[in-house]
Amino acid sequence: MSVEREAALAALVTEGFAHLSAAQAAAALELDLDGLARLTDSWERLPRDQYLRDGGAYRARRHSCYTQEPGRLPQAVPHRAHWQPTSYNALHGGLTRWFEPIEDAVTRAAGWRALVGALGTLFAQVAPAPRWYIEAHQFRIDTQAGIGRPTPEGAHRDGVDFVAVILIRRRDVIGGETRVFEADGPRGVRFTLSEPGSMLLMDDARVIHETTPLQPHGPAGARDTLVLTYRRGGFQAPDLTPT
Repeated sequence: MSVEREAALAALVTEGFAHLSAAQAAAALELDLDGLARLTDSWERLPRDQYLRDGGAYRARRHSCYTQEPGRLPQAVPHRAHWQPTSYNALHGGLTRWFEPIEDAVTRAAGWRALVGALGTLFAQVAPAPRWYIEAHQFRIDTQAGIGRPTPEGAHRDGVDFVAVILIRRRDVIGGETRVFEADGPRGVRFTLSEPGSMLLMDDARVIHETTPLQPHGPAGARDTLVLTYRRGGFQAPDLTPT
């Protein structure tokens, strides 16, 4: 096991999160991050998010789901809606949100499958799971109309077991500071993901997180990220039990 992997696991166990540079992530996950970098142009083709309840027009995204069993690569599942309860997302919780799926060429790419699978394997070393239910979100937050909000819902948890936030690209913006705080305590850290391939890995039960608004610092300001969530016991879905 690499030193970087041991450090990432230790941070997740002791602190509830791990902040990795691109080099640290590549070593910890045994990844060729160039494979992910070759998919960067797919962020140029993200449809606008039609569900923003704050009236903004600053977010574009795609969303797809996978499952992963121990020792196997993740497998795509039929396209499904993204749903969260209001207890985790006060702004958009309770909405059944259908986003366009991630492009087939992206989900079939070796670099993509290796990344999603390697994170699942890493998280299983912290909390073993017979199967991960994985949701992948490609996000672009831009400043074409002014302020862009990476987390309009504020500081939050996602209602899953683990979350990975991977920076793909950042240009012509200021702000976007990432903040991670203990869910049941006073401690917190602040930093800015600025290097493509750098990552934030979180134990969702132990920490809450947010990213501060972006302000334009050029004509084409944007922050592109990939957010992956890993959950045991199934995808989040509304309770349809009759009352």
